[in-house]
Amino acid sequence: MLNFIRIAWAAIMAVYGYFFVKDYRQISLAGKLDDVSVPKAGFVGFITNFFDTLGIGSFAPTVALNKFTKMGVKDRELPGLLNVADTLPVMLEAVIFTTVIEVEPLTLISMLVAAALGSYLGAGVIAKMDEVKIQKVMGVALLITAILMICKQLGLIQGGGDAIGLSGIKLIVAVVGNFIFGALMSAGIGLYAPCMALVYFLGMSPQVAFPIMMGSCATLMPVGSIKFIKEGAYPRKAALIVALSGAVGVFVAAYLVKSLPMDVLTWLVIAVIFYTSASMLVAANKSSKKVNEKLEA
Repeated sequence: MLNFIRIAWAAIMAVYGYFFVKDYRQISLAGKLDDVSVPKAGFVGFITNFFDTLGIGSFAPTVALNKFTKMGVKDRELPGLLNVADTLPVMLEAVIFTTVIEVEPLTLISMLVAAALGSYLGAGVIAKMDEVKIQKVMGVALLITAILMICKQLGLIQGGGDAIGLSGIKLIVAVVGNFIFGALMSAGIGLYAPCMALVYFLGMSPQVAFPIMMGSCATLMPVGSIKFIKEGAYPRKAALIVALSGAVGVFVAAYLVKSLPMDVLTWLVIAVIFYTSASMLVAANKSSKKVNEKLEA
């Protein structure tokens, strides 16, 4: 079953690679490649995908570092850069973690398919929902999760576990949960932290979250990236550099994650969830203020 999913990933990446190489070659021959700093783009790609491999996520750090380092990517091209450039690194993450971290195949594949279906079928529904409310609910939910995980680490409550697979009602909950997380990606809410929280509460090992969440994104991102490539809505040179340097960052971080003690890894997961919760609540607060200002005006 795992070989089947890897064959599917290979097929998706082949299509993605075809469109990317074709588009890059055409623009390069026309002398219209974007003017971006190669050293800065390489640095950004390595750092952001290194931390993405640790579960931090790469989108927000890339946006921040683009401005901080003055890499040269225009704001309107950032969505395309984030998707096109990070497709290769996240695919490598998925392949590496499904190889080095054991997950029961039925659980893994069920959750990957659920995330893909959620992104495809649920996008239209989620897109019509109030994004601010979604951010607030998810932010509070993740905050509570992080607090409970700290209590577990300190021995104040029981929770978590070391299971590598699910069955029965727990598997159903996992599938439904990842379906929702896949749909929420269309509202700009990342899948990583919610997936970590779900895995924890279902009694699975914190390590198991990595192949599941990376595999989910690897199944989704190439398809979305092809759309950006077809529309030319991305910086070609920056995307290539970030993708290649990001791949190096993935390999370095993957070895680190594989060798981290479980106690350290659990604290890392807690930190990621806290960070994501704070980011959502801050974003929701800013959006609410903008809405109130417009109403007052």
